Amino acid sequence: MTVDKKKQARKEQAIDKKYGTRGTEKKGSAKKGLSKSDAAKKVVGKKGHHKKEPEKVEKVNFQKATHKDSEKVQKVLARAGKGSRREMETMISEGRVSIDGKVAFLGDRITGTEQIRLDGHHVKLTAQDEDICRVLVYNKPEGEMCTRKDPEGRATVFDRLPPLETGRWVAVGRLDINTSGMLLFTTDGELANRLMHPSKKVEREYAVRVFGEINEAMLQTLRTGVKLEDGHARFQKITYRGGEGRNHWFHVVLSEGRNREVRRLWESQDVQVSRLIRVRYGDMEMQRQLPMGGWRELALKEVNYYRQLVDLPSEAVSKVKVDEKAMDNAKSRRIRRSVKKHQQRNQQSNRRRHK
Repeated sequence: MTVDKKKQARKEQAIDKKYGTRGTEKKGSAKKGLSKSDAAKKVVGKKGHHKKEPEKVEKVNFQKATHKDSEKVQKVLARAGKGSRREMETMISEGRVSIDGKVAFLGDRITGTEQIRLDGHHVKLTAQDEDICRVLVYNKPEGEMCTRKDPEGRATVFDRLPPLETGRWVAVGRLDINTSGMLLFTTDGELANRLMHPSKKVEREYAVRVFGEINEAMLQTLRTGVKLEDGHARFQKITYRGGEGRNHWFHVVLSEGRNREVRRLWESQDVQVSRLIRVRYGDMEMQRQLPMGGWRELALKEVNYYRQLVDLPSEAVSKVKVDEKAMDNAKSRRIRRSVKKHQQRNQQSNRRRHK
């Protein structure tokens, strides 16, 4: 090796020692037993330790998540018992729902691992296969409000319902304060929403007592339909059940549940409804043995009847025991005593409140 070549080699070694060989085409990596591809994957630190490149965190795109790994946020919230799917869509539109700290939008999908908040409160989510759909039949008395809390302190239909560990009871429709009879409750907001929706055409039957002169022409008008302030309405079926003088009992059938629709239809014929009782929802009738103010939880077969009625998959398990006794006189008396005690407690608390 000539003197010039020795000087050039020492100069290159000095440069390599000061700045390293990264970015050059030298064979320093090969001397360490590393291929060029392996050397490109590792970065040499100041102390000679190899640092791994940071792993990329894959985040679910709420808008593009597939149906297999996610569900729409309104559907998950409805199943959690926060209301019907339509109510959840309204809350999302109003900006009251957040996903991992960001405001949710209609169409967003979640996998179930996110932090969901409704009005700032954390929502405990349950997987669809872990959630048990429960349905109650409640015999609503007159004078109770179909609301969770009444500002005037009046009794509500939720006061005597059994407590839940997760979720909440959702009322399937409403009955006004002067209407009594069959009212359904469920823990599945999607089921409640579908049972109420006019597109499913689920029948509701009412026993109604009207005061006034009734003739066949009026009944035919009610079957054909009349125009109310919120659109066309009619009874699908009207059956006369007797009466005396100017008081007459009828059973009428509707397939929707607009506000005070039965009363408004009869009032359009200049007759007044003096008594209104819901006796059937779908094909299931109110049991006569169920006392006023009492409730009964439906068995698995009955729950699946309502689910199949609105095109939802059947449940496999139920909270109701298979060998549980049906409604009998002894059970009816126990419920009646329980209702009476509850009413007495309410009366005492109302007295204390007004003192």
